[in-house]
Amino acid sequence: MKRSSWRYLWKSESIRNKLLITLLLLAVYRFVANVPVPGLDHAAVKELSQLTGAGGNLVGLLDLLSGGAVSKFSVLAMGVYPYITAQIILQLLTPVIPALEQKMKDDPREGRVWMEKWTVILTIPMALLSAFGQINIFNQMLGGQSVIQHYGFSGENLLPTLAAIITMVAGTMFGIWLGQLISEFGLRNQGLSLIIFSGIVSRFPVTIAQMVRRADPANPGQYISDPWWAFVLIFVVFILTIFGIVYMQLGRRNVPVMFPGRRVGNRMSMPVRSQLPLMINMAGMIPIIFAQSFLTFPAILSSFFLNKTNWVGKAANWVYRNFGGDTWWYPIMFFVLVVLFCYFYTDVLFAQQDYGENLKKQGAQIPGVVRGKPTQDYLTRVQRRITLPGAIFLGIIAVLPYIMTGVFKLFGETNIAGLGLMQASGLLIVVGTVREIVQLIETELRMHGYDDRLIN
Repeated sequence: MKRSSWRYLWKSESIRNKLLITLLLLAVYRFVANVPVPGLDHAAVKELSQLTGAGGNLVGLLDLLSGGAVSKFSVLAMGVYPYITAQIILQLLTPVIPALEQKMKDDPREGRVWMEKWTVILTIPMALLSAFGQINIFNQMLGGQSVIQHYGFSGENLLPTLAAIITMVAGTMFGIWLGQLISEFGLRNQGLSLIIFSGIVSRFPVTIAQMVRRADPANPGQYISDPWWAFVLIFVVFILTIFGIVYMQLGRRNVPVMFPGRRVGNRMSMPVRSQLPLMINMAGMIPIIFAQSFLTFPAILSSFFLNKTNWVGKAANWVYRNFGGDTWWYPIMFFVLVVLFCYFYTDVLFAQQDYGENLKKQGAQIPGVVRGKPTQDYLTRVQRRITLPGAIFLGIIAVLPYIMTGVFKLFGETNIAGLGLMQASGLLIVVGTVREIVQLIETELRMHGYDDRLIN
């Protein structure tokens, strides 16, 4: 009978210590996620969580990705996303700036150190802008009411405002630091992924509880729940979506590669036939975040001009109405943008890896393809072809909440709490992180000699 090496998980002192450190640091992060920003107006934050339309979509997405920190407006309301934004900006700038691209090619290890250093440096102004922008956008959503009790940059409001912004930036940097500690002393290279993962998973019990019992907005003091058939439908779609995500993340196109033979003493070994796996979905969840931000920004910007009585006000109302997420063409536009951004980001990442030059340095060759740039061009064409099913699938799960909303509306249900489980970004992060953790633990077990064995 074949038994798994996972039964030795707790027997290995090294692995056990890494798991305990990881759990302890995640517990610290979840504790800090409940510490409110100084001067918080709790009534305004409660009203913020009940918004609908473009503002409600944005607040819901940010709250999901921050693990509920936005709905509480805690010091971790921005999560670690300023760091991720800075990382994406530098990744996109690498192929644009020749000196930076050359630096990464000449010494990849030194390039990674340089990239990490400047990512942290860039995170600070990004966090300042995010904190300032988040407070102002939320204030505008609330019709001028502020989430901070004394907000402003003049007179007696200056110090409370600076305290709130600096605290939010400090919370983001603290979250990044905890992620780096996890990567160094806990599960290696998984720090930030686990930080985001823990926040998303922490929202699942809340959503399930709301499916069972929640306040009825139409009848104060009354409680409602999702109908039983909605439970079944959401559960089935949830499981199918997870299977689909796993299937797409495992999807590969194996390109045959011939490596030259090596001389061993007086003998020459035969050439080695190998394979280069190309991923169907190389961009992960980044296209969904790009598309969501691209669509939400016009609606948020137009909200500043809704009270105008001239043509500016009319144009602002048109933009807010059509980019607010309530029109039938919004999910169509969302789907198209996800597919386009998927191709764009995949092209950027694939160009940075430069398989053609790397294979040429190793003396390897794809049968029938010239080494160097022709190899890179050939692999780029293959990558673009296999990206199509991955991009379409990513677009489908991105608009899945809108599809499910339409299905429920056909049956007269307009207030289904379980739709919170259908957020594509959250599911992608959760499934991807679980897979990476399982692979990492299995690798650690093999490194410590705890491999699978057959026991009679």
